[in-house]
Amino acid sequence: MDTYRVLVVDDEIEIRDVIEIYLKNEGITVIKAKDGLEAIEKLNEYDIHLILLDVMMPRMDGIAATFKIREKKDIPIIILSAKSEDTDKILGLQIGADDYITKPFNPLELIARVKSQLRRYVKFGSYEGARKVIELDGLTLDPVAKEVTVDGELVKFTPIEYRIVELLMKNAGRVFSISEIYERVWKEPGFNAENTVAVHIRKIREKIEIDPKNPRYIKVVWGIGYKMER
Repeated sequence: MDTYRVLVVDDEIEIRDVIEIYLKNEGITVIKAKDGLEAIEKLNEYDIHLILLDVMMPRMDGIAATFKIREKKDIPIIILSAKSEDTDKILGLQIGADDYITKPFNPLELIARVKSQLRRYVKFGSYEGARKVIELDGLTLDPVAKEVTVDGELVKFTPIEYRIVELLMKNAGRVFSISEIYERVWKEPGFNAENTVAVHIRKIREKIEIDPKNPRYIKVVWGIGYKMER
């Protein structure tokens, strides 16, 4: 791949321009949009590898845009949110965003999170080498195809959701702490990761469990973390 393309969506031109400067310095091509509607137009026009998406915008906000984008695309979405928008931030994760950055952001953190998501996205689906299919009571994971099925039905995961499922299925029966899941999946220190991991676990359960409130596969081990039942 010659270069990554990141779509920066924010109604403030100054923020779009500042982010563009940071990312261009890293050799990343930046496409800009001022709201959710324009973002969707740009997605149809360009091959985008990651989206930085503001929450509060006119015409179509970041939450509505995330929901719309997730209907067709699994590319990484990082939510940009002010500290006062915690509820929107959590909602964004619930409907398919992969991560969030709080405004005002640290440029080094922005770059690190963008690069981390890009690395995982580009590798996703291009895994080399044959691996055995893993089966757990109707739940099947194919590490080569990067696909998960439940009773033969294909489940559509975001890259982050897939990596969590892959980690737990490959280590069925082992309990992982929340910080350990975050560090292994996000490749970053797992400080204050509880909400982020819990939201993704909840989304996974909604996709693979008949009754998410009484999970068959992913179990909570209170005071420790999560495990996948054998």
